[in-house]
Amino acid sequence: MTLDVDTISPRWNAQGLIPAVAQDATSGEVLMLAWMNEKALKLTLAEGRAVYWSRSRSALWRKGETSGHIQRLVDIKLDCDGDTLLLRVEQTGAACHTGRYSCFFYEHTEGSWVAQDNSP
Repeated sequence: MTLDVDTISPRWNAQGLIPAVAQDATSGEVLMLAWMNEKALKLTLAEGRAVYWSRSRSALWRKGETSGHIQRLVDIKLDCDGDTLLLRVEQTGAACHTGRYSCFFYEHTEGSWVAQDNSP
């Protein structure tokens, strides 16, 4: 069965948030997962750079505001269920707070999660 849906709206969770996956627009590498509320999404679209909602600080967070490691928005998509955003970005510097290019640097090897180099 194929659905023919022309429009859809974000489906916010009970906390008013939606997961947002940031992906390198050139390489396709997944950089990070963060959360957006409606205001963060509107600011991201208006400013052309990633703005997220920090659950730990309960505040908007402009990626790279203090570090300079910004994410310039190339395009943004909403998944088929409307419950996850995909941001294709041009990443300046590290996406991860550890200083690595991507937050996804632990590889499962022989029963353990081991850090791998993931330089751009």
